[in-house]
Amino acid sequence: MHMSDGLLNAPTAVLFAVVAVAGLSVALTRARADLDDRTAPMAGLVAAFVFAAQMINFPVLPGVSGHLLGGALAAILAGPWVGALCVAIVLVVQALLFADGGLTMLGANITNMALIGTAVGYLVALGLRRFALRSRGALVVTAFVAAWVNTVAASGGFVLEYALGGAAGYGTGTAAFAVVGVHCLIGLGEGVITAATVGAVAAARPDLIHLLRTGKRSASTIEETAR
Repeated sequence: MHMSDGLLNAPTAVLFAVVAVAGLSVALTRARADLDDRTAPMAGLVAAFVFAAQMINFPVLPGVSGHLLGGALAAILAGPWVGALCVAIVLVVQALLFADGGLTMLGANITNMALIGTAVGYLVALGLRRFALRSRGALVVTAFVAAWVNTVAASGGFVLEYALGGAAGYGTGTAAFAVVGVHCLIGLGEGVITAATVGAVAAARPDLIHLLRTGKRSASTIEETAR
């Protein structure tokens, strides 16, 4: 969900700008281990896909729009660190070039979508990894669940931020009901898109899926998952 300027008061906006910078600094340092000649093109494709998906917006509340997030998809395919950077780059480009999300709210938007959403989505997928390795169908189900939880968790981040320093004039309960409720529905669409995308990649190049490469698994095990 994109937050526009003025939705949070200045101290809260600054706080989450600091959180975003700190989180992205860690991600940038850790992402180097996940990038090589094979995975770098995947990261670029993931960022492009997320950018396209997030351009479809619809209003939820004054100053708040809902859309697909892409955090779980980015984390499953490219890893949590690279995934967080992909989503953050998309958010920066959208704010600077398309005025999609306020510049003063960029820290909060990055915290919600690039950090919270991506981390939670990946942790869910990682928790279900043993199940996901059973077959391509199990991997698709895992991707769906991770994407839905990612979307709801990111909307919960918005509610927390608004509770700390909301400045839009409507109550926290109203914001929570509207934003989380809508994103429970958005999560279903995001789950379907994420599952379909991960399933397609698994059918063609399962070796490029970060989730399948995590831990000590043989190439034959990864190939079995693609079937």
